[in-house]
Amino acid sequence: MNPWPFIIVAYALTFVGTGGLVWQSLVAMRRAEAEAEALRGDK
Repeated sequence: MNPWPFIIVAYALTFVGTGGLVWQSLVAMRRAEAEAEALRGDK
């Protein structure tokens, strides 16, 4: 049985998962920065 399709799928899942994690982190970071700026602006 040829292992290459499984290897390609494993790499694809890894890249998609990593991309999703990076995206989620960026969204959370921007939200936290906006909240910190709002707190700073209230003073």
